[in-house]
Amino acid sequence: MPWRIVLLVFSLIAGATPASALTAAGEGRVVAVADGDTVTLDDDTVVRLVGIQAPKLPLGRPDFAPWPLADAAKAMLETLALDQRVALFVGDTALDRHGRRLAHLYRDDGLWLQGEMLRRGLARVYSFRDNRQLVAEMLAIEAAARTARVGLWADPYYAVRPADPKRIPRNRFELVEGRVMAVAVARVRAYLNFGPDWRTDFTARLGPAARRLFAREGIDLAALEGRRVRVRGWVDWRNGPMIEVTHPEQIEILGQ
Repeated sequence: MPWRIVLLVFSLIAGATPASALTAAGEGRVVAVADGDTVTLDDDTVVRLVGIQAPKLPLGRPDFAPWPLADAAKAMLETLALDQRVALFVGDTALDRHGRRLAHLYRDDGLWLQGEMLRRGLARVYSFRDNRQLVAEMLAIEAAARTARVGLWADPYYAVRPADPKRIPRNRFELVEGRVMAVAVARVRAYLNFGPDWRTDFTARLGPAARRLFAREGIDLAALEGRRVRVRGWVDWRNGPMIEVTHPEQIEILGQ
């Protein structure tokens, strides 16, 4: 039975998400699991489960401390995927800069591995401008796990941070919530400011490409002023903590 038919059947009877927005890219058997979001297939293809980020292991990086629950995430993906045949479905970008295949993986029983890792609270949604397919579905699954405080959502390391510059860690992937106090444009960039002093407070920054993308999709940045939002991304430090926003799914408007 063709993979697209199999996935549609299981989406109807088991709640899996069909991959109709993606392109079929072959299949294989999982022979190794590196961490909670990376596997190797029997043809030596290394696949990064696109759209999620599991807690990180050192994987040979010196002086890198494993994130909390990294071993649990790897063990869960081994349970779900090791020795299983999977179908690969890719979005707009099929390879990352390390040469890994970026794909959504479905077992032959229809189980969507990204969705299952999120459901079990052992990964967070981690999207990119060039791979936005199924992000809305993944955000909904993540939200349910977060509400239930499943897995990493019960660990303070992964807590959603208030937009308080003193409580936002640097150089980490974070979810930050707060009220947008002002939307400013300086030259070609837009800034969502979450405090009265942009020199020290938390800020989300959008470059020219991001501003064009938001405009094409009918999202008025000025309308975010006064709204409570959740921003996700890597925290840099530019006159206070800052997250670079490249696509709309990084910003969730709260209360709707």
